[in-house]
Amino acid sequence: MGYEPLVQQNPLRVLNMSGENNQMGLVMARAGLGKTALLVQIALDAILRGKRVIHVSIGESIEKTKTWYDDILGLILQEHSVNRPHELIDMVARHRMIMTFKVAAFSRSRLEERLNDLVLQDIFRPNCLIVDGFDFVNTDREALEDIKNLMENMNMQAWFSAICHREDKRVSPAGVPAPCHEIDDLFDMIILLKPEQDATIQLDIIRNYGEQVEGGKGLRLDPTTMMVKEM
Repeated sequence: MGYEPLVQQNPLRVLNMSGENNQMGLVMARAGLGKTALLVQIALDAILRGKRVIHVSIGESIEKTKTWYDDILGLILQEHSVNRPHELIDMVARHRMIMTFKVAAFSRSRLEERLNDLVLQDIFRPNCLIVDGFDFVNTDREALEDIKNLMENMNMQAWFSAICHREDKRVSPAGVPAPCHEIDDLFDMIILLKPEQDATIQLDIIRNYGEQVEGGKGLRLDPTTMMVKEM
């Protein structure tokens, strides 16, 4: 596709996200720390590697989610020299589809129905699913296992975001905070966003493709642009 330099220069390359499908990833943080920004960068990395992405935004509008993509793609184009940038913008639009659900309306069955409609009509065949705004507090383990099973059946990678709260001290043995502390074993990759004293936001990599990580990967979010940077 001609975008290999962008993939190689992307700080997220250290996470080895080009591996097998059927993996499930989780991004956790307190509200407003950059979960959506990170998910969009994960999605753009997948697109640049030739994947097709379905971005499910729960409780938000299509336009607001699209703005995240436009803004972050604009920052990428500012930082890197790309021949015919309009072609990259068009390619991203063709390889990404945004869906919205109301919080109470999201379920495996409704997601499966909409994905099957796209695939069976040969409209869009996704490789990667982004789910931003999933309600982990009011969802039981069985429902998440059901979605994981769907991803395996459709040979897709999936990434979720979850909000954690400072006052909730519950945490799993691996260091995953509530509300995901009892279901963290369902995820192959887990990233916590933690604010630092210098106002940057550290990406604390707890698990990377099934293996527990000590000391993270030296990545942070720039608090101004919300772009991933290497420390």
